[in-house]
Amino acid sequence: MNFQDDDFDERPCVTIRCQDNVSVEVSFRDRHSTDDYCVQYSVQVQAPGLSARLDEAVAWIGNNSDLAPFLEKLAGDFTGWDGEQCWETNDRDLAVSAVFRPGGYVDLTWTLRPWREAAGGWSASVTTQLEAGEQMASFAAEIRHFLEGQAS
Repeated sequence: MNFQDDDFDERPCVTIRCQDNVSVEVSFRDRHSTDDYCVQYSVQVQAPGLSARLDEAVAWIGNNSDLAPFLEKLAGDFTGWDGEQCWETNDRDLAVSAVFRPGGYVDLTWTLRPWREAAGGWSASVTTQLEAGEQMASFAAEIRHFLEGQAS
């Protein structure tokens, strides 16, 4: 995970890489906002043989049902849970599902589904793995800082 300046522009980005295979990653970038309530951003997923990008995902600042609170809740459940916990944007173009694994790890499956209503729509998914607890909490904080436009 990094909260970093992108080499191509000066805007921050957050990247999460899978612990088992660092070539699998999810990047949040190109954050922009026109008001204090809504922010738009891009999400890119990469894995061997796969590169997909979702432009214009929307987050609502201060909304307790958005991505940052979802990740913070997962971080708070560091002792684990049964089954799958899921979240998606209001437009359902970005979704993440979380599964707690033995040994204290969380698998996060990220799914991009732009143009899901259009003919020829597509979806792409990758799974990253983090340690429950501190790594998960750090990632959740980085996402919150990114969405709120704060440097970490």
